[in-house]
Amino acid sequence: MFVGVYDRSIDDNGRLGLPAPFRGELGDRCYATLDPQGCITVRTAATFEAEAAEIIESVKAGAATPGQRRALATNTITVAIDKQGRITLEEKAREFAGLASGQQATIVGNLSTFEIWRPSRYSTIAGEDLVATTPRQWSDE
Repeated sequence: MFVGVYDRSIDDNGRLGLPAPFRGELGDRCYATLDPQGCITVRTAATFEAEAAEIIESVKAGAATPGQRRALATNTITVAIDKQGRITLEEKAREFAGLASGQQATIVGNLSTFEIWRPSRYSTIAGEDLVATTPRQWSDE
């Protein structure tokens, strides 16, 4: 499980240090997908392969289109994790997510995945998440 929020720097080579609690679950590689929300979503190899198998079956059953399968495949890259627990984000992925070398990134656990955000984008979406949830009304009478 990936939980918590972590701030990290992206070095001049596009490398990003992963939180220590995430490293053991990832092994030596993972998959990074350009997420339509404007972040990079990272999955373990097992999680990505299971999701890919589901979409392949959905296309065969007519419940998903070949374009959906293609979108997942073309917007995802395999990422190696180095001995220091870092991943290298390709320039295309950094540009998509609004991340730049030498700047901060926010890593957000999302249970079965984690997301890499430009801090200002994460601040915006986190605020929207709070507004989208109806506040609980207590009846303490």
